[in-house]
Amino acid sequence: MSFQKLDALGRKLEALEHALSILGADEATHMAVGGGDKRAEAMANLAGMYHAQATAPEIGDWIAKAKSEDLDADQKLAVAEFERSYINATCLPTEFVERRTAATMRSEQLWRDLRAKGDWDTFLPALEGVVALVREEAQLRADVLKLAPYDALMDQYDPGNRVTGIDPIFADLKSFLKGFVPEALAVQEERLAKRPRKQLNGPYPIEKQRELGLAAMRAVGFDFTHGSLAVSHHPFCGGVPTDVRMTTRYRTDEFLSSLMGVLHETGHALYEQGLPKDWSHWPLGKARGMGMHESQSLFVEMQLSRSPEFWEYLLPLVGQHLGEDAIPGWEIADILNEVNHVERGYIRVDADEVTYPLHVILRYELEQELVAGKLEASQIPEAWDAKMTEYLGISTINDPKDGPMQDVHWPGGAFGYFPSYTLGAMIAAQQWAAMEKAVPDARAQMRQGEFAAINQWRSDNIWQAASRYSTPDLITRATGEPLNAEFFKAHLKRRYGRA
Repeated sequence: MSFQKLDALGRKLEALEHALSILGADEATHMAVGGGDKRAEAMANLAGMYHAQATAPEIGDWIAKAKSEDLDADQKLAVAEFERSYINATCLPTEFVERRTAATMRSEQLWRDLRAKGDWDTFLPALEGVVALVREEAQLRADVLKLAPYDALMDQYDPGNRVTGIDPIFADLKSFLKGFVPEALAVQEERLAKRPRKQLNGPYPIEKQRELGLAAMRAVGFDFTHGSLAVSHHPFCGGVPTDVRMTTRYRTDEFLSSLMGVLHETGHALYEQGLPKDWSHWPLGKARGMGMHESQSLFVEMQLSRSPEFWEYLLPLVGQHLGEDAIPGWEIADILNEVNHVERGYIRVDADEVTYPLHVILRYELEQELVAGKLEASQIPEAWDAKMTEYLGISTINDPKDGPMQDVHWPGGAFGYFPSYTLGAMIAAQQWAAMEKAVPDARAQMRQGEFAAINQWRSDNIWQAASRYSTPDLITRATGEPLNAEFFKAHLKRRYGRA
């Protein structure tokens, strides 16, 4: 049977994915500096083997024949996802992939050197080359997938997402936030006038922070028989579902950034650990896109970990692991002042929950114009500044380092990725609302450090579905309605607005 051939292919590809993922995680955490060249050579060869096997011409025949075989419902869905993956893997010519890989690698290397200097002029030619390649890729994918060019790029990160669906949602959210940010800042100012922010009482030894992070991971459901925590330059969640490799980074003068980072990555890890084991070697068994993945990390970080109920449970653990004098005299309100602090800022990755979506919407709007040829790379600084000034009231016109040079996505050619971040935050808020209907005492359970019922709802409605459905369909099935900005807006009003 042709389906059996696809099944066997899936197991071979899964084995290569496993090796690449673990080698990549090891490179970022434990590999000695001198191992870089040989590691790159090994991973390049494995990636070549993977691409060759994933794009073999006979796979198309197997898929076509499998469609007429006597398959159960899951197998039929698996064939459809095999086909989607195969089409996406083969719609770019090898020659183009090689050109794009070389150009984006050079661009990223140049960006790492020039970003710190804010040297936009020297970086611009490389970025112009990447933009030209992105436009070419968008058209190549669009021709095969029968989508608009920017939709074809977004589909690589969130299958099923379309500009026609996202534009009105983002427009509504942007309009709300432009009025709500000043309100949130005013409410915060009034609150801090009555209860000023307290100073953290560092230093906080790294080993004690690590133990606190492990305790938080354990509490929210991380399975340490199938995962671990290490240190890296930038926090990430990698590895494979049976061996999740999570990382964080530490500062000894404060502990909250590492702890919140650990909780964010734990959200990603719980999704991976919760995927259906029997389908792990099929594309059907993978996580459903970056928007859904971000929704799982932000569910833990934002919906759970920045709530007063969560800190009623966790605050005693802080004293237990960091020492009773770590935050002397601190109460829940003091912690919430820190983890929910709102501030207009230049840097997306440092932005708070309220202002972050405006950073994303800015990039989403600009990259659509870049892909369509309505905006050229040379015009980015002025266009970026105009939107930053309008949306957040701050200017970046003479600061490319903290403006259009701050992200690695565009130098690396990852156009269509940015929407996933804010979509994830919105999906998380909508999932919380649906979950709380099913588990009415969820907040009371959090106070006791009980997360089993919350995680069971997520498993039943998100994790076990894997890639059965497109992102929009999965949201509707899980929450009872399509993505709706009102849930995220209501969440922000409750947490940051006037009571």
